[in-house]
Amino acid sequence: MTTTTADRTLMVPADWRDFLALTKPRVMTLVVFTALCGMLAAPGHVDPVIGFSAILCIALAAGSAAALNQWYEADTDALMKRTRNRPLPAGRMDRQSALHFGVGLGTFSVIFMGLFVNLVSAVVLAVSILFYVIVYTAWLKPRTPQNIVIGGAAGAFPPLIGWAAATGHIGPMAILLFAIIFLWTPPHFWALALFVKTDYAAAGIPMLPVVAGERVTRQQIGLYTIPMAAAVIAPWPLGYAGAIYGVSATILTLVFALFAAQVTFRTATPDGDAMLPEKRLFKYSILYQFILFGVLVLDRWIAA
Repeated sequence: MTTTTADRTLMVPADWRDFLALTKPRVMTLVVFTALCGMLAAPGHVDPVIGFSAILCIALAAGSAAALNQWYEADTDALMKRTRNRPLPAGRMDRQSALHFGVGLGTFSVIFMGLFVNLVSAVVLAVSILFYVIVYTAWLKPRTPQNIVIGGAAGAFPPLIGWAAATGHIGPMAILLFAIIFLWTPPHFWALALFVKTDYAAAGIPMLPVVAGERVTRQQIGLYTIPMAAAVIAPWPLGYAGAIYGVSATILTLVFALFAAQVTFRTATPDGDAMLPEKRLFKYSILYQFILFGVLVLDRWIAA
């Protein structure tokens, strides 16, 4: 990696808030929540100490992946308005500190998970970190507009890890939970990419709106919403979830599809427009995941 201007002009040492910012705590919230729901939705009973240990490891691993992502992309982040105030491009931290912090968190989380939870969850946890950092950040993101499609697997691991922590194995329902987030990621992230595409263009990142244009991106949002909806509703007819989840998932997904359709069939962005349909879809897509996974756990508890 090259040395940035921020590295050369570093004036003061980073404090705890900069290290916390490296972990992307807002993103980590959804990661930890879906992992917890995957654990609670799994069959059987989880010892509270083991459950807490597993969630702690997942949170640390998510922080590790985020820190290593920012370490690798420090130069790129400096070119984008949305990310240039992060600790590295802003010059509040040097790259070596971020690298050591990220590697340390990741190593500790995997070893702790293996020793105090189970080997299966530790292996999946390690794979999730490596996938995000190596496959998505270093390989896919700078090279292909399909980065978020394949890279969506990185964000889909948490419920799989939570399930494995609770059961010691990976069952069909765990794979469905993985598929839900995997298929949700493209419409969620492309909605964001539509209203920050100038940032990606300035940084030379080949996000779909930059290389294929708004029209294609809007069409892809609509297309990916269809298999996502099928995956979300599938646990009900397959017998993995009950009517509470099924009815709630159907209603939530209909709203998602409505917002996605508003984005899909919008042919262009008028001058001065605030991109409201795109922002509405992006914000709702986050709330959608929280409610969907929460209802899944509620359904499981009521059926128990």
